[in-house]
Amino acid sequence: MQYNSERARLVKKLKNEGYIKTPLVEKAFLEVPRENFVPYHLKKSAYLDIPLEIGFGQTISAPHMVAIMCEALVLKKGQKVLEIGSGSGYHAAVVSEIIGERGRVYSVERIKELADMARENIRKTGIKNVEVFVGDGSLGFKRFALYDRIYVTCAAPDIPEPLIDQLKDPGLLLIPVGRYYCDLMLLRKENGKISTKNLGGCAFVPLVG
Repeated sequence: MQYNSERARLVKKLKNEGYIKTPLVEKAFLEVPRENFVPYHLKKSAYLDIPLEIGFGQTISAPHMVAIMCEALVLKKGQKVLEIGSGSGYHAAVVSEIIGERGRVYSVERIKELADMARENIRKTGIKNVEVFVGDGSLGFKRFALYDRIYVTCAAPDIPEPLIDQLKDPGLLLIPVGRYYCDLMLLRKENGKISTKNLGGCAFVPLVG
């Protein structure tokens, strides 16, 4: 299968539909091979714009949702980013491409087997600026705080306080809030003040803490 042409076709679709808006995000989507981050039997579906099962009741998000989140975070070169919910490692790989080799992504995954899978997928893709840890994502990850950006790839009933505490000022935190069908909330910390913006409805597996 010609993955490069499938990838280019998907990126064109996401641009035409308004999900990919900036050159940085477009380049990252073109560079990161999604086929490396899906189970072998689903590789033929790697460039369909749908979520895919990765085991343990978890999914890899649909590409359009990854694009929405990357654009909303206004990622910049050299930033330090915390990801809650590693999944297969694809989302972190895209973010790592956007923030460049001087940036770092620290990813926390509750399920050890998925953390191991994400690590291996990231390694075989040749990505050097992502580290994956096993832990309770609702507690954030104090070791490398504070973070320029924090994003959560699973739904939480509310915004965990530790994530707000571990966010730089200024900084952005992106999280789906709800039980399954939820609202994608963008929290901004600036000059000691917190503001939130609802970016619209979405569906995610729940955050377990």
